[in-house]
Amino acid sequence: MDLDGLAKRLVQAGFWGPEAVRIFLGVRVVTAAGMGVVCLVVGALLDARLLAILMVGLWLTIFGWLIPGWYIAHRTRVRRAELQLVLADALDLLVACVEAGMGLNQALVRVSDELRNVSQALAEEFTMVNLEIRAGAQRAQALRNLAERTGLEDIEALVSTMIQTERFGTSIGRALRTQAETQRLKRRQRAEEAAAKTTIKLLFPLVLFVFPALFVVVLGPGVIQVVGALLEIL
Repeated sequence: MDLDGLAKRLVQAGFWGPEAVRIFLGVRVVTAAGMGVVCLVVGALLDARLLAILMVGLWLTIFGWLIPGWYIAHRTRVRRAELQLVLADALDLLVACVEAGMGLNQALVRVSDELRNVSQALAEEFTMVNLEIRAGAQRAQALRNLAERTGLEDIEALVSTMIQTERFGTSIGRALRTQAETQRLKRRQRAEEAAAKTTIKLLFPLVLFVFPALFVVVLGPGVIQVVGALLEIL
């Protein structure tokens, strides 16, 4: 088992604790064993056949083993969507703080405080970057850790821009403003794409639920009259 990859997945889902991997594996074992034991107990109470109990118990054990992984994947997707949604606003705040004369570290702290009620995840990420820098890590390394913890392409692009800006000595405010405009453009494009997909997503509910009821309402009286007329003729 790739424990490093598992630890990275847990970090991207928001579980940063040093015992996160052990807790995750423990939950997996308990969930799998618990569902298997419940199946055996219920099967014994219902006096089911042993082969059926073992087959169902095997499938439930596998299902219980997979449930924690599915939860982590779902939590990662939700967390990334939250980060992606508020990133443009966070960059606007960063631009305002930097252009007001704050250093980048102070700006990160201020923005994390302002975003805490809007996006706890992004506020925690910015706070972690500042804590790593205060602990002695290089700013470039702290920013790379931010990109690795989130696993988000937009944040990776932002981190790359900030590292290059610091390396070449260009204006950090101008770079952040460019990134903010890019993120707002991407957010608008994602909203337009989601709106374009709405028509296709509505097609299946319409066909399955709306059209049958509509046909009954529109054609029902006519069908009844036709059937009545045929019965009178016969």
